[in-house]
Amino acid sequence: MSEWLKPFRYPKLLTKEQIQKGATPKKKQRSSDWKASLKRIWDVVDEQRLLLIAVLALVLISSLLALAGPFLLGMIIDQYIVPGQMDGLGKMLLLLLAIYFGLSLTMYGQNYWMAGIAQQTVYRLRTALFAKLQKLPISFFDKRQHGEIMSRLTNDIDNISQTLNSSFIQVFSSIITLTGTVAIMLYLSPLLTVLTMTIIPVMFLSMRWITRRTGILFKEQQRALGELNGFIEESISGQAVVKTFSQEARMLEQFQQKSEALKLRGFWAHTHSGYIPKVMNFLNNASFAIVAGVGGWLALRGDGLVTIGTIVIFSEYARQFTRPLNDLANQFNTVLSALAGAERVFALMDEEEEKDDGDVLERGVIQGDVRFEDVSFGYDETTIVHDLSFHVKRGETVAFVGPTGAGKTTIMQLISRFYDTSSGTIYIDGRPIDTIARSSLRSEMAFVLQDSFLFEMTVRDNIRYGRLDATESDIVEAAKRANAHNFIMKLPDGYDTMIESDGGQLSQGERQLLSIARAFVANPKILLLDEATSSIDTLTELHIQEALERLMEGRTSFVIAHRLNTVRQADTVYVLRDGRIVESGSQQQLIEKRGIYYDMLQQQKNGGSL
Repeated sequence: MSEWLKPFRYPKLLTKEQIQKGATPKKKQRSSDWKASLKRIWDVVDEQRLLLIAVLALVLISSLLALAGPFLLGMIIDQYIVPGQMDGLGKMLLLLLAIYFGLSLTMYGQNYWMAGIAQQTVYRLRTALFAKLQKLPISFFDKRQHGEIMSRLTNDIDNISQTLNSSFIQVFSSIITLTGTVAIMLYLSPLLTVLTMTIIPVMFLSMRWITRRTGILFKEQQRALGELNGFIEESISGQAVVKTFSQEARMLEQFQQKSEALKLRGFWAHTHSGYIPKVMNFLNNASFAIVAGVGGWLALRGDGLVTIGTIVIFSEYARQFTRPLNDLANQFNTVLSALAGAERVFALMDEEEEKDDGDVLERGVIQGDVRFEDVSFGYDETTIVHDLSFHVKRGETVAFVGPTGAGKTTIMQLISRFYDTSSGTIYIDGRPIDTIARSSLRSEMAFVLQDSFLFEMTVRDNIRYGRLDATESDIVEAAKRANAHNFIMKLPDGYDTMIESDGGQLSQGERQLLSIARAFVANPKILLLDEATSSIDTLTELHIQEALERLMEGRTSFVIAHRLNTVRQADTVYVLRDGRIVESGSQQQLIEKRGIYYDMLQQQKNGGSL
């Protein structure tokens, strides 16, 4: 292969099963059921039935006007120009002008309305897809790149939008034009019609060869684009880590690999699809040559079967016969690309939702008594926690300590029903947790996580996120109790200060204090705290500890403790190892026991980590 062609070597294509599992590439891939995706798009478009009927009516009118123009032109040549008959020629020319003016007007109307239909359809799809994301379980997001999900919301849906805007009218118009053209051609000259249609077998075989390749390539192009977007999103989010470990060159290399995969699929998809207009243009010229040559010979014979006007009409219709075929061929590739995106969109729409099963309870009914009874749980057949049993009474504080992977975060996710237990039962106030609707359960919970997440909205709205009906006085009081009020008032616009992306202009400690204020506003019965005082200066840590102790008063609190000296206020400390409770008791009891907890505490005092 020549050196300049190597960057565009033909890519190895994945089968459907390999795409799902990330397996080794093979050479060919069978396309999946695009009919179902097309039907689902139509179901959404069909909601604008009346406007769609109006568009189709305009398409029909414009197609008929486009067919009438050449026919009238041939009549003018045969009946007025060739005989030299000038009477009435002006009226016929005005009629021809009116036809083409009406054609322009109807085409403008159909494009205008179709743009509205396309945008409304895409708006509904995007809204439905975003709403779907709100209903998916945490496990879905844990297993997928966020950028790849974003690609479906943006690139794939935009692909559908562009196709609806450009292809729908074109396809329908081409079908009408093709049908009308064949009918008129048969009326004018069956012989010339048959000769013109000799290009159809060649066109069919050419199209079959091309589309068998473009369909697979367009689908893989969308998949490669999703993977690249996911990588970019991950890279930007982890830019601090990348720079800390000087991995810029490695990230660039990975980006180039993924970008190369996208480039190859895009190059070959568009290369193959680019064959279509070239082939159709050749066939169009061949058809025109056949009509001109045979038609001219018949006209010169003078037997009246074919006139000069008929040749003019037929030449134009011969072009109109191949033009809709050409348009259909070009739009076929666009539709294939859109359907590839639609499959990805609808695959996401078909994901199993998080069911809000159980009884919906009024706010305040849950009191916060939590009991685990022989609870086990695992991800993908790997058990994380084993036969956990413990009881946390209303208002008590318990802490979970242990090395990474011991199961601390998993316990939090089970309490909040982000995941359901594999076996055993969790009881809330004596009733199984799976009998309580997730919405009711979580409305009585608040989370203060190690990585505090803030939205791009004002400080006030970030705090109010804990309870949307919170008043101004509720927000200020929550900020004061969280030791956040003083630093908020020093911000440029106080509570009206806009937070940058994920609180970029705030320190880690300030973001944490806002999260605690948000928890205060929520006024929950159960607190889930992933201690976040690491990498924070001593003074800020004291402010956070004071705010957390105030927040935990009278509430059932679950604390993941990384610094063992921060669990002094816990009623019970559970030491986890390999998903099992190996020790439990108050901090003092565990120290006196001089067991695993004591060894961990000494290790930290000596500068080690868990």
